[in-house]
Amino acid sequence: MSLIEKAAQRLDQLKQATAEPGDEPAELQPVPVAAPVEALTDEEGASTPVARSSAPPLVQPQVRAAPVSRSVTIDLAMLHEKGLVTPDRPRSTIAEEFRVIKRPLLRNVNEEGPARIDNANLIMITSALSGEGKTFNAINLAISMAMELDYTVLLVDADVSRPSVFRQLGLAPERGLMDILSGEVDDLSDVLLRTNIEKLSILPAGMPHSRATELLASENMNRLLKQMATRYSDRIIVFDSPPLLLTTESRVLATHMGQVVVVVEAERTTHASIRQALATIESCPVKMTVLNKSRRSGPGSYYGYGYGYGYGETPSENAA
Repeated sequence: MSLIEKAAQRLDQLKQATAEPGDEPAELQPVPVAAPVEALTDEEGASTPVARSSAPPLVQPQVRAAPVSRSVTIDLAMLHEKGLVTPDRPRSTIAEEFRVIKRPLLRNVNEEGPARIDNANLIMITSALSGEGKTFNAINLAISMAMELDYTVLLVDADVSRPSVFRQLGLAPERGLMDILSGEVDDLSDVLLRTNIEKLSILPAGMPHSRATELLASENMNRLLKQMATRYSDRIIVFDSPPLLLTTESRVLATHMGQVVVVVEAERTTHASIRQALATIESCPVKMTVLNKSRRSGPGSYYGYGYGYGYGETPSENAA
């Protein structure tokens, strides 16, 4: 018997041994030319060509890691040197003063029933003129509220013409609010930044835009505010906005707010400026004022607080 005949006989024996009962014998298929072959040797020394599979090995699917939130580190020692609230010094004078300032704002957030205020968790910090300390107050309020047990806080730098929150915090500028509204960034999570202060996140102002006022008044802004306000039920959003009498952007932003805090610089801001500023935000349901840079004697000699013309009242002649 020739070697070819022995090989064919050997293959028939192997196929019959592995066939299921009742199966019809299959014809011998030719070995593909491209497939490498190995020789099996039987007990009589005959070599039988057997095709070896050339299929690639199975590749395990790669599992994509979940997106990791971007984060920044704020120098708490630097904040303390600047006179700001820091969570590691909860009993400092400035921390105690902002506990007083934040309490009525938090009560409005928690109000239920007929007295409930729409969008009370959207709080805008502004002033009549520049240099009165609105950013200082916005940062302190945000940090102080983040120290509460029941809230998370998002601090938004909405002074898109002259952003200063990041400069005060010692951070480099980043993409943010304007980039989302202009369509340069699709997802809010791409520009939100977590901080090393527990429960405090920040949203940068983003790149300057020539149509900032129109973007703040756009439907995109409405959708963004709704997303930020409702995504987490315990979130309070603090906006540092431009001065009311210098730009129209803060007036547009105020139409979305549940509460507005107007910072007044002691011994500088005139009553006429305060009245004019408050008149620009008449549509906001809650308006409060904070007296800043008061040099009265006693505790808190540098920083003073006051609620002289809250809830749309006209300021009295001796309120500031």
